Parts: sequence; structure tokens; C-alpha cells
Amino acid sequence: MIKRRKPLIYPSLVAARQNGRKQMAVLIDPDKLRLGNLDRLLKTSIDSGVHYFFIGGSLIVNNMLDACLEIISDHCEIPLVLFPGNSFQLSDKADAILFLSLISGRNPELLIGNHVISAPFLKASPLEILSTGYMLVDGGVETTVAYISNTKPIPAHKDDIAVCTALAGEMLGLKLIYLDAGSGAIRPVSESMIEQVSASVDIPVIVGGGIRSPEKALAQVRAGADLIVVGNALENDPSLAGEIASAIHGYSLQQIT
Repeated sequence: MIKRRKPLIYPSLVAARQNGRKQMAVLIDPDKLRLGNLDRLLKTSIDSGVHYFFIGGSLIVNNMLDACLEIISDHCEIPLVLFPGNSFQLSDKADAILFLSLISGRNPELLIGNHVISAPFLKASPLEILSTGYMLVDGGVETTVAYISNTKPIPAHKDDIAVCTALAGEMLGLKLIYLDAGSGAIRPVSESMIEQVSASVDIPVIVGGGIRSPEKALAQVRAGADLIVVGNALENDPSLAGEIASAIHGYSLQQIT
């Protein structure tokens, strides 16, 4: 029997949404791994109560995925979730995987093709499978994921398209919706789009891309984001993880009390 090293993640995400508790994930791209910064980021994340590490990137060219997972596992018990850019970014050293279907695009390889290739590995692995409707939103600059996926993002002001896309994903049985403006986005996903998507679906909503301040993270959780993902902004300033986590924890405490 396959043994899981940590409690299942999905029930925690669902319970958090139902109880109004907001969560935070730190995104780490192994291609951009610098050990000095990683040590600082890990310490800050542990001290500030970050809920998850998302591990992955659009390329992964330096074969550091397993090493990155091992380093983090050696330092903390924060769950490790793969955020793969393709079917080669797989490892059984993580705890779970976002099984991403790019429902905002029309590229069949990213809707089902890559999933068929990776399914046998995932079936045999101990990874928790988190089926996720991934929605790329225009962040004001062409991102690596848009280029690699050969898809167009949802226009930033087209809340209705985002809502209908999220609804379709939920009706297809996907367990999570991920609104992403992409790494290095100039413009994060708008609060208006988050609010309307979150109000339209009953499953947890993840939001990432272009979040560079506690104020922006707080605005997005107030709008309805259940889990905030921050990555690019932490590469030069790992301490920002603590500031954003503090804002999110503070908001959650207000909702509970």
C-alpha cells in the first residue's frame, strides 16, 4: 500500500474555504534556485506559518527539481505541491501535484494530452492528485507560460469569460480553480474577477501572479481568493513572505472572531 507522508491537502483547502480561513503558498522555481536565498525563504516561511510550497516553473532546465524538494523536506514539514509546467516535471519526493488542465486555452495537449502521458506515473506514486482548472489571465506582459503553452490569456477586464470558464471547470469535476496572471505579471488578477469567480463556484479558488505587497494580497483574499501564491517577488526579498503571510493570517483571524 502506498503511504502518504502528510495529511491530505484537499480536505484542508475545502475546510479553509468553508470557514473563511485564507491560506498562502510560496512558489519556488528550481531554475532560479539560489541556496542563500532559499535558506532565508525557508526560515521566513516556517516562522510566519506559510501553508504550502508550490514547486515548479515553465521550463525546469537545470535538473534541480528533486534536489529542491529534498532540501525543503530536510528543513520543514510544510507540504510540497508540484506546480508542473509539463509532463516531465514529476517527482515522488513531493506530497501532492496540481494536475493542471489549462481550461482558459484551446491547446489539447494542455487540456488532456500531457495528462495521459503522466497518468501511469501518478497512479503508481504516493502523490495526492489535485485536479485543477488552470486559468491564465492577462497580466499586462507576455509570460513564459503563455508562450510555452501557445495559448492566449483571458483578457483582464473580461470577468464574464473567467466566470463561465471556471463554472465549466467545476462542472467537469475539477476540484480547484487557479487564476494566474503569470510570473512577472505587471498587473495581478483584478479583485473584480476574483470576486465574481469565487462567488460563482463552490470549490477553492487559488490566485497568483504579480502579487508584490501585503496590501495586494489582502485585497485579493478580501475579494474571495482562498489561497494566495507568491513567487517572483520573493526571489530578491524573501522577507516579503513574512509580511504577506502576516496580512493573510490577520484577515483570517478577523473572520473567525
